[in-house]
Amino acid sequence: MGEIVVDAELENPGDRALFERGYGKESDIRSTSVKAVVDTGAVIPMLPQNVVERLGVNVRRTVIVTYADERKEERPVAGPITIRLCGRFMSVDCVVGPPLSEPLIGQIVLEALDLIADCRNQTLGPRPESPDYPLLKLK
Repeated sequence: MGEIVVDAELENPGDRALFERGYGKESDIRSTSVKAVVDTGAVIPMLPQNVVERLGVNVRRTVIVTYADERKEERPVAGPITIRLCGRFMSVDCVVGPPLSEPLIGQIVLEALDLIADCRNQTLGPRPESPDYPLLKLK
């Protein structure tokens, strides 16, 4: 089974908020598109440092991450960023990876957007019972 790679649209939500309040033009909103790997073993998204810098979001804290090979490393967390996948969007913080590293989408995004990773068919999409918008549990 191969990996799931998706097109992710990323945006600086602070820039969007300023535009919506009448400050600046929509073209002033810092945004970019990336090919990202859906990693069901990851918790929060990871974006390369160069992408985070392009979006102009700030480092907010530091975390210790554990890689698949069990290495541990201290990494900055930046945000928020808005991420759009499969017609749905949310704002979330992200781990800042090394420049030009592979962007990863983790469980927080999959859960909040109510998306299912189908590794067999290498697809990502909404649950059949909630095709139009996320169905989130509150209990």
